[in-house]
Amino acid sequence: MKANLRAGRYGRPGTKRHTRAAGKPIVFRPEAAQPYDDRMLSWQHEQRTVSIWTTAGRLKGVAFTGQAEQLAVLAAHRHGESDLLCRDGTWFLIATCEIPEQRLNAHPVAFLGVDLGIVNVAATSDGVKHSGRRINRKRAKDRELRRKLQQKNTKSAKRRAKKYAGREARRNKDINHKISKGIVAEAERTGRGIALEDLGGIRERARLRKPQRTTLHSWPFAQLGAFIAYKAKRAGVPVVYVDPAYTSQECSQCHHIERGNRPSQARFACRVCGFVEHADLNSSHNIAHRGWLAWVCGVQSTAPELTLIA
Repeated sequence: MKANLRAGRYGRPGTKRHTRAAGKPIVFRPEAAQPYDDRMLSWQHEQRTVSIWTTAGRLKGVAFTGQAEQLAVLAAHRHGESDLLCRDGTWFLIATCEIPEQRLNAHPVAFLGVDLGIVNVAATSDGVKHSGRRINRKRAKDRELRRKLQQKNTKSAKRRAKKYAGREARRNKDINHKISKGIVAEAERTGRGIALEDLGGIRERARLRKPQRTTLHSWPFAQLGAFIAYKAKRAGVPVVYVDPAYTSQECSQCHHIERGNRPSQARFACRVCGFVEHADLNSSHNIAHRGWLAWVCGVQSTAPELTLIA
């Protein structure tokens, strides 16, 4: 609830919806996650089983599974409590892993600018664009399907709507993981840092048409930024956040700022020096330049402490 309030999903502070959400008491769900320490739950990695205390006594030989790379990380780096939870009838055992991070690159040769958007989910200053057109078409179909199911308002329609909502969230998360992995790998390979826009409060600042607002508010930009940050922390890549103001209107060559520099959504054409480029790539160059200036002025890496869930 607090995270949703900070992200602006309940409107601005002071509005009726925000006040009503902030005033709700904290409640615990009957099927909330149950934490276990090493005395209550023990792992047998070679047998892929766990021994766990229950209200009916200790259960031994309870099998678990996962992807091969996840199991390897689990066996090598598991530390601390584990959480048992039931989600949609399936039981999950979530273990916390502490992975030693690489030494931070204190002398990056430059910064890789990353511009986050709607048409292109992410565009880097290297010219790589992760297009969001196919993603947005699929999400539009999902929204239309949910709208129809909500209109039916039957039990089966509600179950189906819940199923599709979870599927979309998993798909978005998978896409964000792939994009962030590629960005961090390129920055690490070239000895650069990563510059991101500080998108805090973007929902309050953005002035968009209603269809664009729906797309902006439903895509997990904060999740993508968090994935880039923690992957960069693990790889020793410095991350800085820059002011996003006018990055789309500023010329990356002469740094002239004017609204007329954007004749269309995809095209940037400077009215002073005549520089022409794709608008998202021009923005990413400005972000990279601001990131380098921030680093030179003494801003340290702002990537959060690394916490992985296997």
